[in-house]
Amino acid sequence: MAIVGFGFTKILVEKKKQLTSKINIKNNIAIKDIVEHDFHDAGKDRQGLKFIFEFISSYDPGAAEIRLLGEVFFIAETKKSQEILNTWKKDKKVTKEVMPIVLNYALSRSNVMAISLSKDAGLPPPLPMPRVNNEKADNSYIG
Repeated sequence: MAIVGFGFTKILVEKKKQLTSKINIKNNIAIKDIVEHDFHDAGKDRQGLKFIFEFISSYDPGAAEIRLLGEVFFIAETKKSQEILNTWKKDKKVTKEVMPIVLNYALSRSNVMAISLSKDAGLPPPLPMPRVNNEKADNSYIG
């Protein structure tokens, strides 16, 4: 099983109103669909899957939104791919084995894009950025 490709199909940044000091930022990612996808690799045709996902950063209360739609291309053994696809068609669920692989990859790529887009749109980053603290460290712990 491997991720072999990725791409965004829709990028939307919308600033709906002036930001106030009290902004609550919520991030969400979800698989919207899974479809079969044919790959042509070194003269060989292989069957895989395309996971279609949506990532949303909501700046509440209704101030702004970053919405990204994308695709993660995934190859596994034919039997495993069919099992994933059948489970999706039946229950709209992804197996526990595959879900973290696909979502973590999509999430990491989406977070980077959302941070860049937020800067361009004059919005706070959707993830808390690390900060250096100037306070003196407590050195009383002897471990």
